[in-house]
Amino acid sequence: MIAFDPAQLEADLRRDEGVRAKAYYDTATPPRLTVGVGRNLTDKPLSAAWLRRLHIEKQTDLLRIPLSDDAIRDLLREDIASTVADMDQLLGSWWRALSEARQRGLINMAFNMGAPTLATFHTTLGHLQAGRFEQAAAAALASKWASQVGARAQRIAALFRQG
Repeated sequence: MIAFDPAQLEADLRRDEGVRAKAYYDTATPPRLTVGVGRNLTDKPLSAAWLRRLHIEKQTDLLRIPLSDDAIRDLLREDIASTVADMDQLLGSWWRALSEARQRGLINMAFNMGAPTLATFHTTLGHLQAGRFEQAAAAALASKWASQVGARAQRIAALFRQG
């Protein structure tokens, strides 16, 4: 089993999601409270332990109180671990046999859209599982998601192609 490079994945996600120390409301309808490296606090609220660690009473306090670099890093690592666990549950183990770069590409997609949505990309996933990497890249790029995320989709497709 090949393991993805966690440091490179963190760098990829920081580039693709951006990093925000102060929470903000994104442009979705309805708007979602977001902080750090794409942490959607509306759908994935901070635990009581996180609130205590940050010395805040409620998540909206992060609109005025910035996260430390350490807190941003730790939230990101928690979110990556959660995303990977979701992928293992929804996709099984086959994706773990892919090259390091292809694993990072899949995790990046799941981080962005959620593992349940990634699991609906049957054509892309089928091509990856069968080792048809050029077709997997093309299928990912033909999706509505690719039109929404632009250059991110191009970078992920390149990971699928080149592995």
